[in-house]
Amino acid sequence: MAFLFDTNAISELFRREPNTDFVAWVGRLPREEQFTSVVVVAELLAGAEASPAPAKWCKRIHEAVLPRITVLPMDLEVAAEFGRVKARLTRQGTPIGDTDSFIAATAVRYDLTMVTANLNNMSQVSGLRLHPFEPGAR
Repeated sequence: MAFLFDTNAISELFRREPNTDFVAWVGRLPREEQFTSVVVVAELLAGAEASPAPAKWCKRIHEAVLPRITVLPMDLEVAAEFGRVKARLTRQGTPIGDTDSFIAATAVRYDLTMVTANLNNMSQVSGLRLHPFEPGAR
């Protein structure tokens, strides 16, 4: 089984006190089963740039994250899936933000299970398989 890591899942690995079970699980996953979306990378970099130490965090993303995960592009098939996801959720009266919709559309398009703590939004997306985790100490 292959997984698409949401922003909160990747961020969990950088917390001072991450969920140790989650960290161990990720460590056991084969590299070829680990994916994320270019939208997740954009969110990570935006967070890094907004931090008190942007150079440090951008460097960590480029050196510790990107070499260890396959980043899936935004392409026309993901755009089409985004349209279906967004329209379906709007019709249901349960819309989620565009960023979450694009990330979910990427997981659906590539038939990946999404690793996320954002169950409120992502559980609304029809056809999206979820692998939830609990964040570490707050």
